[in-house]
Amino acid sequence: MIKGENLGEKIVESAKAGFERILDLVYPKRCVVCDGITEEPKRAVCRGCEGKIVHIRAPFCMKCGKQLQAAEEELCEGCRTKRHFFVQGTALYDYGSMADSIFRFKYCGRQEYAAFYGRQLAEQKAMWLGAVRPDALIPVPVHASRRRKRGYNQAELIAAELSKHTGIPVNTTLIVRVRKTLPQKGLGGRERQNNLKKAFKIRENDVKLKTIVIIDDIYTTGSTIDAMAEVLRTAGIQKVYFMVLAAGRGI
Repeated sequence: MIKGENLGEKIVESAKAGFERILDLVYPKRCVVCDGITEEPKRAVCRGCEGKIVHIRAPFCMKCGKQLQAAEEELCEGCRTKRHFFVQGTALYDYGSMADSIFRFKYCGRQEYAAFYGRQLAEQKAMWLGAVRPDALIPVPVHASRRRKRGYNQAELIAAELSKHTGIPVNTTLIVRVRKTLPQKGLGGRERQNNLKKAFKIRENDVKLKTIVIIDDIYTTGSTIDAMAEVLRTAGIQKVYFMVLAAGRGI
């Protein structure tokens, strides 16, 4: 009986492996960075792009996580001049090296990138998450109309993959985007803040979470994160952190 069960499992595994090989031939794996064929089915990044990904390393802003140029600096210019509602944030990539990748992920339907991003975040930010010890991951919500048009929320995909590797639960019901805003790209700092006024609303009144990490794809001025953090803190959440795929070097 046991031998029969083992044989059945081997047959299923063999069939699955064969099917995956066929898929690799018909739909070859494409590099997350350059979108070229990786030539190796198990690789998310081709060999030519391995050295092109720029991770944010020390020195970085102790508040928002942006890359700094001088080791003696503790805060970026934006965090020196602006009050934030979050405790601290961290970013994985320098935006310039992954801009095209994130654009395809966000606007061109490349949802499969989320698996690579989530794994990278879990591996590279394990110590940070261990120190923060969040009760939940809260992806930045998109307006219902934008979600219908795009078909998905990229922040939710990242959060779901990160959750798989860390076990930290994802909460998508706590806060909702109630006002359709203009795209933040291209707006100045003050315009970004005004654009997000009253954009978010707590959906649940009985908030039991104490520490959360907001998940998003890009951090620039922090206007979106701050708008969410202010609403979340008003609702009773004591500590609001954030984690993003990439951060730019501007204010």
